[in-house]
Amino acid sequence: MSSEQKVVIVTGASQGLGAGIVKAYREAGYAVVANSRNIKQSADTGIVAVPGDIGERAVAQILVDTAIERFGRIDTLINNAGVFIGKPFVDYTTDELANVLKVNIEGFFHITQLALPHLEKHRDGHIVQITTTLVHQALADVPSGLALLTKGGLDAVTRGLAIEYAKRGVRVNAVAPGIIKTPMHPAETHEFLKGLHPVGRMGEIGDVVDAVLYLERARFLTGETINVDGGQHAGRW
Repeated sequence: MSSEQKVVIVTGASQGLGAGIVKAYREAGYAVVANSRNIKQSADTGIVAVPGDIGERAVAQILVDTAIERFGRIDTLINNAGVFIGKPFVDYTTDELANVLKVNIEGFFHITQLALPHLEKHRDGHIVQITTTLVHQALADVPSGLALLTKGGLDAVTRGLAIEYAKRGVRVNAVAPGIIKTPMHPAETHEFLKGLHPVGRMGEIGDVVDAVLYLERARFLTGETINVDGGQHAGRW
């Protein structure tokens, strides 16, 4: 494999947004190291699947080691893995808190910390967090305290890392989706979910993928969060 081929690590990569992001980067010519708990190997030799819980530092280390051993470099990291539990704040359990923190915060921490030294090497690295537009516009009908607690932290650290690494060759951005049509939303909920967006529809996986690819190509953007939410963040309607 040529050392000139760019390489992306994608977490939460087995379905939904993650699978769409993997497909898009392969079509753009990248080699991909893909992770989720139960991900399976692809017939595509340009995709290497690394199963495991990204909240475990050892799994994050395997991801980074695999990228370097197989492809010789890391150019982009997509922090897509996440857990969303929507319920009234007082109903969350301590087990749910631990689970959300492990994936959303610890998973981000481990893989980002381990990947950054490699992202710096070519002075053209890029990190993208997938957060949620609820960080910018909470909805009374969608109680989501743990998502706000954790994804809000990722939104803030995106700007912090962008400034910290601006002169070290790494850009750091985020995409904040609204409610996207993925397997996590049963068909019977779609009509209600459409109504939560000013444009009157749910987002498609391709809407988020387009934003991620835009950030990849927009070389003068860092510290930016793009809301892909049909106008949800703009205010009440």
